[in-house]
Formats: sequence, structure tokens, C-alpha cells
Amino acid sequence: MQLDKVVKYHKALSDVTRVRMLVLLADGELNGQVLAEKLSVTPATITFHAAKLREASLIHERRDKNTIYFCLNPYFLKQGAAGVERLIFKSRGEDVMEQEEYVRVKESVIRNFFAADGKLKSIPSQLKKKLIVLEHVVSKLESGREYGESEINAFIKLYHNDFATIRREFIMHQFMFRENETYELNPRELWTKWEELK
Repeated sequence: MQLDKVVKYHKALSDVTRVRMLVLLADGELNGQVLAEKLSVTPATITFHAAKLREASLIHERRDKNTIYFCLNPYFLKQGAAGVERLIFKSRGEDVMEQEEYVRVKESVIRNFFAADGKLKSIPSQLKKKLIVLEHVVSKLESGREYGESEINAFIKLYHNDFATIRREFIMHQFMFRENETYELNPRELWTKWEELK
């Protein structure tokens, strides 16, 4: 099931027109009409391919009156590629940190940011600490199970009241996958790795 989602993510990059769209968007935001002209295709073709790229979180779009503008989401483009590499080569087991140091840092962050009752005191601003906190929380969810949005909100509230921010962070850092208002854990290989941050 999760492997299917990895494949779906990369299917978005399996079309020449979509790759050319991403190349053009790497230079900045463009509207659908301009993309259609530059690629010598119809606006309807751009709309079709943009939907595929948006589903894979490779682009963002915004509407200004009757015009839709598209821009690249480089974070997910890079994370998707790195995630598949980790998935394929996970058996090599190359540690980014020594195991003892890994455990020490993780335990220190959890001790500092979680109260004795398990509640999150605050969401860390530093990315590395934030990822450790998110990983700690999301690890309590059941792998392979689909959760409705209200279920995810209720789960997050067990740890922190700002469920909307934490839910968004779960998606942004690829801890979870969202489709049709349902949420599911991604394979750990796709999670953004705090150990790889300097």
C-alpha cells in the first residue's frame, strides 16, 4: 500500500510535459496560459498535468481572479528523490550519527519539550528539534491504518492543542500522506531525517 504511494509520487515525474513544466517553474511563478504557450500545448493540457503535479505536492497554485499561477515546490521535489534512495538502499545501514549520540540527542530533546504527562510544552522552532518531536508523536500512530481528519486532530490534541500546525508539519515533512481527507503513515524511509541535518 505505502509502496504504491511512492510509485504514484514518482509517476508524476514520468511525463515529458510535466518535467518541462517543472523546469520552467524553476525560474519562478508562471500562469497556465504562459506555460501553454512556452510548451506549445493547450491550456487544458496544462490543467491536466498541473493536477498530477499538485497531487504529488511538486507544485503550488494560486488563483488571481480568473488566472491560475503555478510555482515549484522544491522541498518536496528533493525530499521525494532522497526518500526513494533511502527506501532502496536502506539495507546498507549507513548511520549518519553514531548510535549513542543519536539516542542522547533524541532523549535530550524529548525530555526538554515534553512534560511528565506526555504533553508537548511547545513546538520547537529549530528544525532538527522539531523533527525529533514530530517523529516521537507520529510514531504512536498505527502503520498501515487510514485515519480520518477528525481522528488525527483528536490524536494530536493528546499532545498539543495546535493540531492544525502539527498536522500540516506531519504532511510537510512526509511523516504522513494525505488523500481525500484521510491520513496514513508514510514508510519511515520517506520521513525527513533529523539525523542528516547539520
